[in-house]
Amino acid sequence: MSTQADPVPKQGSKAPAASCLYVPPPVEGYAAALARGRDLVRDAPSAVVLTGAGISAESGVPTFRGPDGLWRSFRPEDLATPAAFANDPLLVWQWYDWRRERIVVAKPNAGHRALVELEQALGPRCFTLVTQNVDGLHRLAGSAAVIHLHGDIWFVRCTVCEERHEERSVPLRPLPPRCACGGLLRPDVVWFNEPLPAGALEQAMAAVRATDLVLVIGTSSLVYPAAALPKIALEAHIPVVVVNLEPTPLWHSATVALQGAAAELLPQLVEGKVHRAVKAAQER
Repeated sequence: MSTQADPVPKQGSKAPAASCLYVPPPVEGYAAALARGRDLVRDAPSAVVLTGAGISAESGVPTFRGPDGLWRSFRPEDLATPAAFANDPLLVWQWYDWRRERIVVAKPNAGHRALVELEQALGPRCFTLVTQNVDGLHRLAGSAAVIHLHGDIWFVRCTVCEERHEERSVPLRPLPPRCACGGLLRPDVVWFNEPLPAGALEQAMAAVRATDLVLVIGTSSLVYPAAALPKIALEAHIPVVVVNLEPTPLWHSATVALQGAAAELLPQLVEGKVHRAVKAAQER
């Protein structure tokens, strides 16, 4: 609900890039913070967006660590591990099949659609969407420039030949599924004790360092390494706008922090940028 000034840069941190926006002194009050967020989005030549479970929850996707994540008394931490899959691939696939059945009925909300509009207004070279979500709703909404930090539940990968392909059958049969080579297929998601997809974090960090604005949407900012991305931006004097239902650890260091639903606030934040892009296109 409040905004804060830029943090003091750490010794050896990157100096503000010439393309970065000037960040005026902090303002107080929700309406003023929203107006400032709109101005930052409207004037930014480029943007990186980091999304978490909050934006998907608004579409009815159960949160991974919430009470809806429980299945047959198992916790996600009991099933989303390489060891669990090696021990009982059928059990793990039954859980993922249950999750896919719950996700398939979810539809992108106004927040997802607003990010598609922002990408179209900026152009693919000036926009990067980094998501921690595996539900595929950004892709379903029409987002193209997406980095999936934690994978995608609608893709499967062979544990033998590493072949990867999309598989949207719900329910998925037979379980556990197998590759044409005979190897077991697994969900192409990041499990506990596994590294992120090759190059995904590096791409996200490079995009943050090169951008003019970072939006952090629907994430607790507690899960690393994703939580480091907005901190990299702030250390480089790149503005960070946070939208979340509850305050997060970023609340007092973000350039603008807005408490509320992504589906409600994102359309308001991107409206000015979209209108400017439409006007520019009409004048060509």
